[in-house]
Amino acid sequence: MDWCVGSVLPMQVTATTGSRVKMADPLRTTTPMNRTLPSAGSSACSSMCAPGASAETLNRECFCLGVDAHVLHAKLAAILGSQGLPGTLADSHPHLFSPLPVFVSRRQLEQADAVVAAIEEVMALPAYRAAVMAWAPDIAQFDPGSPGGLLGLDFHLTASGPRLIEINTNPGGVLLNALLGQAQLACMPEVTKPPTDAWAVDAAVLQILLMEWRLQRGAAPGQFVAIVDTEPKQQYLYPEFLLYRELLRRHGYRAEICDPTELVQHDQRLWLGEAPVDLIYNRLTDFALQQPVHATIRSAYLAGAVALSPHPRAHALYADKRNLSVLGNRDFLQVAGVRPAIMDKLLAAIPDTRLLTPENRDAMWAGRRHWFFKPTAGFGSKGSYRGDKLTRRVWDEIARGTYVAQEIVQPSERHVAVGADPFKVDIRCYADQGKVLVVAARMYQGQTTNFRTPGGGFAPVLTSRELGRETG
Repeated sequence: MDWCVGSVLPMQVTATTGSRVKMADPLRTTTPMNRTLPSAGSSACSSMCAPGASAETLNRECFCLGVDAHVLHAKLAAILGSQGLPGTLADSHPHLFSPLPVFVSRRQLEQADAVVAAIEEVMALPAYRAAVMAWAPDIAQFDPGSPGGLLGLDFHLTASGPRLIEINTNPGGVLLNALLGQAQLACMPEVTKPPTDAWAVDAAVLQILLMEWRLQRGAAPGQFVAIVDTEPKQQYLYPEFLLYRELLRRHGYRAEICDPTELVQHDQRLWLGEAPVDLIYNRLTDFALQQPVHATIRSAYLAGAVALSPHPRAHALYADKRNLSVLGNRDFLQVAGVRPAIMDKLLAAIPDTRLLTPENRDAMWAGRRHWFFKPTAGFGSKGSYRGDKLTRRVWDEIARGTYVAQEIVQPSERHVAVGADPFKVDIRCYADQGKVLVVAARMYQGQTTNFRTPGGGFAPVLTSRELGRETG
């Protein structure tokens, strides 16, 4: 297709509230896109998307669509419909995908890649492992023999480079973003492109799962994968569970989605119904398997009766929020023997992160406007608070938990229309063993990332074809 991304974002200018401008949802349109879209040479598009413009300028001034809605919906409908999901994602998840691309400079992407690789190098150091295992739950001392699977590293982009906000061991969205990437259109295709190959994601994700399986279970034969979460059909990303199931079945494996209460242990195996489970793809947010309802999985995992990915040790090594206070500590990195070049990358990327303790509690309250407070085993922004939004009541509740304080790093912005409030943006790098597999953006309004804002959600990323052609 030779248009510049797709179309100018349709507007409903008659419906405004303050500075907000309501947008028609192009992902719900039923009109074939190529009947109404301007061509690549049209003034509506080229005047805003000038070759040579910086990523920041394009995010402020380019309102072209980045997704071929019909390709995306056709792929999802074919896969999810065959897996038993009624209706369409446009109806059930209207804010899962944003139609606009987010532009990220090649330089920022390369810097993020370097941070991902640097973290993996430090993770291997005995001093780092000893430091983070000191506060890890007991179950994390058990090493099942595998890295733990896919990671999600979330960045805010700043003028000085990407800043690492957190690391996740069960990051949602990788297969959804692969489909989004396959439906992506390139604005100014002669100078921009997606940063990663969306068509290679399925095979890479499958290989990561199978490697986890082999490293934990060795030569033990197996065919059955259970995709496990609490009340899975009620989870917002249940459609992705179906994509995982379809991927596994397509390659000859038996795969089912289940609640942890459906699993039983007997005859030295873990069972779902009449079949023994070989691998659990773990989407639970009880990272240490501490809840009584997860005792069966915990027992089978520790007995080596089932492979589990991601597993508690991976969360302790990578995703505990306290770990950033170590990864961003110059004194610790020097003593641990981290190479200077790696140290510089981490110190530039990781915001000041501190444990919240009784000793620093009063000082943190006094300076709370500069900090974001997060539970150490948190997920999905639950229980997280910007300091400038905190009340004394919530602050007292935080004192009863285990929290870190992280320096507030303002996210970058994506404008969606003239006169409309901009969206905040974070960038998620899905990575395996120090290498980035997928780069996706999340657009949102409010305090934290969410999928509730019209026009927000996962967004495709575009970057320049040549570093030398960027202006910012």
